[in-house]
Amino acid sequence: MTDQGPEFPKYPGEGSAEGGPPAPPPPGPAPSAPEQPSTIATAVKLMYAGAALSLLSVIVTLATLDTFKDTVEESVRETDTDATQSTIDAAIAVGITMAVVLGLVGVGLWVWMAWKNGQGRSWARILATVFGALNLVFTLLGFTQPGMTTVTVIIGVVNMILAVVIVVLLWKKESTEYYEAVSAQGMVR
Repeated sequence: MTDQGPEFPKYPGEGSAEGGPPAPPPPGPAPSAPEQPSTIATAVKLMYAGAALSLLSVIVTLATLDTFKDTVEESVRETDTDATQSTIDAAIAVGITMAVVLGLVGVGLWVWMAWKNGQGRSWARILATVFGALNLVFTLLGFTQPGMTTVTVIIGVVNMILAVVIVVLLWKKESTEYYEAVSAQGMVR
């Protein structure tokens, strides 16, 4: 007989007859996502409309290249009366490229903001507000530039109206409650 000392109860999984670690608790119901209010749903739809409007703006730019080229040429000649045709062509190419790239970036930002605000991301509401303010400033500055056509003015005005309406919808009481509920649940939708 060996003297091993007193026998203590064994922990589960430590050679006991029951063996193994305790079973995990049964899964409980997942927290339900807060219901998206109509203010957010409308703002999201308007953001998609803003993306379509930005895409339309790119198409209008490409469709009115002659007017665009004339405007750029006049502008270059006003600043440099000795400008060569290659300088003018380069300015036109840069202008077209910038218009298309910025227009497509605008489409992407509208879609991204629609997606993230629809999910109830508080940071997206703040960022959408900043983008809305920048949209207003740059659209107003655009009205002072030469070569504005009736179509581009109409697109600009509609764009500004969209920005204002969207920001107002994002900051309404129901929207704030939605953002807070999503944040409180730590939900990733």
